[in-house]
Amino acid sequence: MLVRGGRIVDPRQRIDALRDLRLQGDRIAEIGEHLRAQPGEEVVEAAGWVVAPGFIDAHVHLREPGFEAKETLASGSAAAVRGGFTAVCAMPNTEPALDDGAVLARVAFAQPNPERGIYARIFPIAAMTRARAGREPLDYASLIAAGAVAFSDDGSTVADAGVMREVLLALAALDRLAIAHSEDAALKGEGVMNAGVVSQRLGVLGSPASAEESIVARDIVLALEVQARLHVAHISTARSLELVAWGRERNGRITCEVTPHHLLLTDEAVEELGAGAKVNPPLRTAADTRALRDAVRRGAVDFFASDHAPHTDEEKRGDLGCAAVGFSGLEVAVGAYARALPDLPMSDFVALCSTRPAELLGLPGGTLAVGAPADLTMFSERPWRVVGAAFASKGHTTPFEGWELPRRIEATVVAGQLAYRAEAAAR
Repeated sequence: MLVRGGRIVDPRQRIDALRDLRLQGDRIAEIGEHLRAQPGEEVVEAAGWVVAPGFIDAHVHLREPGFEAKETLASGSAAAVRGGFTAVCAMPNTEPALDDGAVLARVAFAQPNPERGIYARIFPIAAMTRARAGREPLDYASLIAAGAVAFSDDGSTVADAGVMREVLLALAALDRLAIAHSEDAALKGEGVMNAGVVSQRLGVLGSPASAEESIVARDIVLALEVQARLHVAHISTARSLELVAWGRERNGRITCEVTPHHLLLTDEAVEELGAGAKVNPPLRTAADTRALRDAVRRGAVDFFASDHAPHTDEEKRGDLGCAAVGFSGLEVAVGAYARALPDLPMSDFVALCSTRPAELLGLPGGTLAVGAPADLTMFSERPWRVVGAAFASKGHTTPFEGWELPRRIEATVVAGQLAYRAEAAAR
């Protein structure tokens, strides 16, 4: 394949220029100017597009095994490539949880294979504790051998500090990333949104910011003590950002991610959308949203992650207290990031979507260097409107329904094969 005339942006190689890109098999073969098409070579005309190393979403919920009505590896991978993601990391809150090699293999070996309906690379994140119950650490070396790229009890917090310290100590010895879901269940209580002026106005129970921040603080202190790599998932408050900075100042290996909804939406969205805006951690205040955007601009956030959490339409309908938590994010993420941060330099944008998650999780890709995987994300500054019913994901709920987003995925290439083309999808 020859990708011709695009703006090649590769932060790792410090390239931002109009170039052509040649792929041979599943690898990058050549970058240059005015490359000529060879006999039999597929040509993709990319004039007016940005051509970037394949985007990686390090925080998605693919629901398989156990919750296939919400999503499957196939439907989730189709959503991924439509959203411009060539690779995703699947969280372990499945049934059974991804806590042993046999279950993990079901996800680990679901690599790109269009004949089987798998279009993106899928990397599993294994559980930190048995059944994600927060009580029993696991044999992490065997899970790594089975394909785990990191460890998390996402959706649940390890409440026992002693167990969390034991987990971090074991992962530190293996130099593997612990991804923390930071939410104190006792402080959260029955809260269904952020505790504040809006929850009081609506007359519903809220979860205070301290429910997140207290666990972020605890885990950073533990990680500093045992010299573990700690990643704070879906960070949502200004004080959590301050705590991460505090840990880094003390030479801690502390990283964090931010979602599109926490960059763009506040708890006022719950007043308008009800259950459609219900998510954990909850949407916070305008001050928190501004702090998150500022943190991205100054390089204090390590990468973007969608926290794609699809549910059936029925599960997202009705009462705020009973509705399922979360919504689909893969197909809107790139456009939402661009809307939240229109002034972000393109090199920084690509690094947050590709280079940095590849580096932190030790994944292939993140660069267009010769010999690297032939995974490409191509996009344009072309506005488009969000229609959840048209998603490839089984989850059609999004708080961005009807929004116009300024950046559109034009094509996604995985392992040298065209996995998605916007023109073809529109036919």
